[in-house]
Amino acid sequence: MSVSAEPTSAAPGRAQRPRTAVATVCLSGTLEDKLAAAAAAGFDGVEIFEPDFVASPSSAAEIRRRCADLGLTIDLYQPFRDFDSTDPERRAANLRRAERKFDVMEALGTDLILVCSSVAPDAVDDDGQIAEQLHALADRAAARGLRISYEALAWGRHVNTYERSWEVVRRADHPALGLCVDSFHILSRGSDPAGIRDIPGEKLFFLQLADAPHMDMNVLQWSRHHRLFPGQGAFDLPAFLGHVWAAGYTGPLSLEVFNDVFRQADPRRAGVDALRSLLALAEAVRDPDLGHLPPGVEVGGPALPATPRLHGFAFAEVAVDDDCEPAIARTLAALGFTHSGSHRTKPVQLWSQGQARVLLNAQPSAHGAAVAAVGVEVDDPTAAAERATALLAPVLPRTRGAAEADLSAVAAPDGTSVFFCRTGAEDGWLTDFPADDGAAPGSGSIGSIDHVAMTQPFDNFDEAALFYRSLLGLATQHASEVAAPFGLVRNRTVADPERTLRLGLSVSVLRRGEWAPGVAEPQHVAFACADVLGAARAAREAGAPLLPIPDNYYDDLDARLAPPEEQLAEMRELNVLLDRDEHGEFLHFYTEVLGGRVFFEVVQRIGGYEGYGEVNAPIRMAAHRRLRLR
Repeated sequence: MSVSAEPTSAAPGRAQRPRTAVATVCLSGTLEDKLAAAAAAGFDGVEIFEPDFVASPSSAAEIRRRCADLGLTIDLYQPFRDFDSTDPERRAANLRRAERKFDVMEALGTDLILVCSSVAPDAVDDDGQIAEQLHALADRAAARGLRISYEALAWGRHVNTYERSWEVVRRADHPALGLCVDSFHILSRGSDPAGIRDIPGEKLFFLQLADAPHMDMNVLQWSRHHRLFPGQGAFDLPAFLGHVWAAGYTGPLSLEVFNDVFRQADPRRAGVDALRSLLALAEAVRDPDLGHLPPGVEVGGPALPATPRLHGFAFAEVAVDDDCEPAIARTLAALGFTHSGSHRTKPVQLWSQGQARVLLNAQPSAHGAAVAAVGVEVDDPTAAAERATALLAPVLPRTRGAAEADLSAVAAPDGTSVFFCRTGAEDGWLTDFPADDGAAPGSGSIGSIDHVAMTQPFDNFDEAALFYRSLLGLATQHASEVAAPFGLVRNRTVADPERTLRLGLSVSVLRRGEWAPGVAEPQHVAFACADVLGAARAAREAGAPLLPIPDNYYDDLDARLAPPEEQLAEMRELNVLLDRDEHGEFLHFYTEVLGGRVFFEVVQRIGGYEGYGEVNAPIRMAAHRRLRLR
């Protein structure tokens, strides 16, 4: 079985991708703003959300022409609510209302309307009666060349599962009546979507996709405020879509996401994030190793370039101004790094120790310091860049001298540059940094970059996670919420399976107040070492600005974890912190904040510990604030 909804006039043998659509409710702005953003992102079609149309000064015919000019089809008009009723007068009124909406559909040029299961007090609780009423509606629609797609709302008064909505559609037995399956309505109730495979494909009229975090709350509130684009939440959408495609669905992959952040964000940016989520989802379903599609079911479409094989960080780049550059350089030297090279043509210094490399980029426009870029080690930088481009990542223009390495970079949602590198290549990026005379390898036990952590703008937190997961094949490895001194901070770490590359993303759940802020939008680079106590002692003796930790912390640590007395005394002396879980231990220390927002961390993982010492984050934040106020 080949699943495709592309026009049959496509060139023979050409790979065809499933059509994509987005509900206008997903995006911010007026209807005209939303349509422009959907087209700019590259969607094939849209669902027109009725409140968007009602608020628009444009007629249905004008909206139709606008969509045609933008290259968009109108795939669905929605929603039609509370159709079935036990009240004869209300039933008559609903049929009249439907005829008026059919007029709008004809003017819009769409043949499909979404009818939701009723939530009204007079909703019918009999499948046969609902089927009769929908059959009558479908008769009226068919007379005008239109179709009805029936959807079970998760909070429907009586019909709230896809199994029951399918039973209603099956009983109605009308060619103009089919089913809409919505991932949120199905997965939020914990229903098993495998049964979708048993529904005839021709009766699956429409598919709506949304992800969401796991939350213990009223399903209506969960739906209205916390839906996410695929890949940003906790639902198994590849398995869900696999069931839908296995049933023979041939319509568009459409997004219906209600989210307070997305509906305030720049619609063009949100549109790109939305389409990227569908491209990554389709790739996951196609992956034969994941087994979402049964034998014989093929989904057309050009495959994305393969996920790159990762080998850790090539470097972390810190942009610095003239005031903070000396302090950061001194700190790196005190941590055992060596200034091992300077760029041929740019004001960039290379500091290294083992495989840990930090670039200090002096920028006249910089204000303080910021983690400006990360270099990612991959087998094939060109293929990695092609994948990033296919996933709509903006390619960064670069000024390159004749003898300089040709590096590809894309911009992450927060503006951080992501470089694809192969350090060992003859023409790799290190050739741009001829060694300084007399430069020696860094001395110390630091061997690599353990992770890079960056605070994200509030509106881009979920977008950033999807960006790194889809481009680099990372998965959410760790998530937590920390009760910080200035409010709740949400953390999410994405990593590759081998843990060679870890990126920590964090966001303040509510924006900080102004009365006495801590460090605004902190960023840090964490270095992995084999002996953190030895590294801390050497750093202190070399004059590193280590972050002082209060004695109260060590008294509490003694009570909670009871480390050996001698070790505890040494940790107290050297300002080293400890976390422990069932798999192992995590020893780490921090520097002071340098250049306003950047600091360094040195960590030692013992045993199978995979966390990041979040229990100690409030201690670090409070300590950094004390120094900031000083």
